[in-house]
Amino acid sequence: MLQSLAGSSCVRLVERHRSAWCFALLVLGYALYLVFGAVVFSSVELPYEDLLRQELRKLKRRFVEEHECLSEAQLERFLARVLEASNYGVSVLSNASGNWNWDFPSALFFASTVLSTTGYGHTVPLSDGGKAFCIIYSVIGIPFTLLFLTAVVQRIIVYVTRRPVLYFHVRWGFSKQIVAIIHAVTLGFVTVSCFFFIPAAIFSVLEDDWNFLESFYFCFISLSTIGLGDYVPGEGYNQKFRELYKLGITCYLLLGLIAMLVVLETFCELHELKKFRKMFYVKKDKEEDQVHIVEHDQLSFSSISDQAASMKEDQKVNEPFVTHQPVVNCDGCINN
Repeated sequence: MLQSLAGSSCVRLVERHRSAWCFALLVLGYALYLVFGAVVFSSVELPYEDLLRQELRKLKRRFVEEHECLSEAQLERFLARVLEASNYGVSVLSNASGNWNWDFPSALFFASTVLSTTGYGHTVPLSDGGKAFCIIYSVIGIPFTLLFLTAVVQRIIVYVTRRPVLYFHVRWGFSKQIVAIIHAVTLGFVTVSCFFFIPAAIFSVLEDDWNFLESFYFCFISLSTIGLGDYVPGEGYNQKFRELYKLGITCYLLLGLIAMLVVLETFCELHELKKFRKMFYVKKDKEEDQVHIVEHDQLSFSSISDQAASMKEDQKVNEPFVTHQPVVNCDGCINN
């Protein structure tokens, strides 16, 4: 008997704080996912980093031995300056791109990466004025971009998602949930094909040093706004039609970002995902909802009474020659 009572009390306790337990599991799962990613990246990339370090040490030692007139300290200062310039997008290699990093197409490409929060990092402002303007430009431009993308996605999703689903539901009588799931999967497949596979094939042809995997990797890193900056198109040696190429990449990033948001919003509108998200949200108490309802009703009744009183006053003002009847005490009439 005591065990059954204790079990029922535990069940009631869990049901009462179900949202809190789900949120705790969500935090724990996210932390474990971060640790899992760190372990995998470390185990995969650490051996390659070690090999690269050993190779660079051998090259440096060999270069110093072959050029005895150059000391190791001088070589260190030279390499430090070269790496510093490389971080700002300037290279001293003879086969590097001979184009400027801050002509108009490159600056437009940089502005698009800043506003979309992609930020490849291959080109950064050099002057203090450019850094200050980048801060101000981002503070105003990023919320402006979010507003712009939200307005665009809201208009597109009506014609791309809601109307087709409603059409098949009303016209053909299919279940709305099943139609929504099939439509979301189809839209995701079309988006991945048009903005990942096809552009990856094009980039693998236009970029000499990229294969299909590296091109697909660039498309995903860019449209997911991760922007690591290890692969940036249009930076090769003697790139043909570089200005037009940069403008095309800028349009591709904006259109691809809109397409990704449309697909994400389509999946978020699925009934199953809405139920799943509600498991982790804070639920409102019924007493708070009743208080809000009562306050809303009181406000509505008070506004109605105020409107009625103002109408009576207006009527009295508009009829100045009408004799007013004496006010009868209704309480006294009721008592009589």
